[in-house]
Amino acid sequence: MSVEVGVAVPAIAIACGPRLDAAVSRSTRMRLLALVLLGLLAAGCGGVVAKHGVLAAHVTRCSPGSVRPLRSARTAYAAVAGRGAIVYREPTGAVRARFGAKNVNGYPTVFGVLAAVVRRDCSAAWYRVQLPIKPNGATGFVRARDVEIAPVPTRIVVDVSDRHLTLYRHGKVELGATVAVGSPSTPTPTGRYYVNQRLVPADKSGPFGPGAVGISAFSTVLTGWTQGGPVAIHGTNEPWSIGHAVSNGCIRLPNATLVKVFRAAIAGTPVIIRA
Repeated sequence: MSVEVGVAVPAIAIACGPRLDAAVSRSTRMRLLALVLLGLLAAGCGGVVAKHGVLAAHVTRCSPGSVRPLRSARTAYAAVAGRGAIVYREPTGAVRARFGAKNVNGYPTVFGVLAAVVRRDCSAAWYRVQLPIKPNGATGFVRARDVEIAPVPTRIVVDVSDRHLTLYRHGKVELGATVAVGSPSTPTPTGRYYVNQRLVPADKSGPFGPGAVGISAFSTVLTGWTQGGPVAIHGTNEPWSIGHAVSNGCIRLPNATLVKVFRAAIAGTPVIIRA
């Protein structure tokens, strides 16, 4: 997936800066779902997994209703809800949230996959997924038939104390960089998240630099911000801030490094933020 595959939209106030302020064309929005899937296909070196086939390719017999973890140190999975999806608190339980095919910024709805609830033949009936909603770390269950599953080879780990970001591909370090993190009054939220959107600002010399990798985390203190104060990994027009705890919760990278991370961190990439 190229650095241009992202959305710039009006009135999104990421928790680390003012806003991304340009609108994408209707035709571009219509192509986004296909681009996300193509990006996952290219990055996963095998592409979109046949529905219900993630586990069945490796295991032949399962206990019906059992939950099988899917992630490993080398590979994660993304679930793309091309027609929208209903997420439940438990399989066949109460509805937790409803999602359209695109989020409020016009980006295709993507979940990070944690596990599968399987049938006897080990095909997936449900997926346990991470959700881009509050509270941070929210999860739920989506019917397997409602999503397309694709492998994700990348993983990001951020150490707030060390102010360092590490990008892994297939379990091996691909890139390491010093970052700026949240200030003591607006800290970067720790936890396990995933890349849920990739945004491109109209002004690439602005506070977000050339792009913002949106993750499924929200500021725990900026609760009145637009969209609840979503957190992102992005560039900056304040290079002096790198290595310091000065942001409103987001993770800042030097712009040249952000371009590399943006290209690699496809939707569904796990993001682990440690204290």
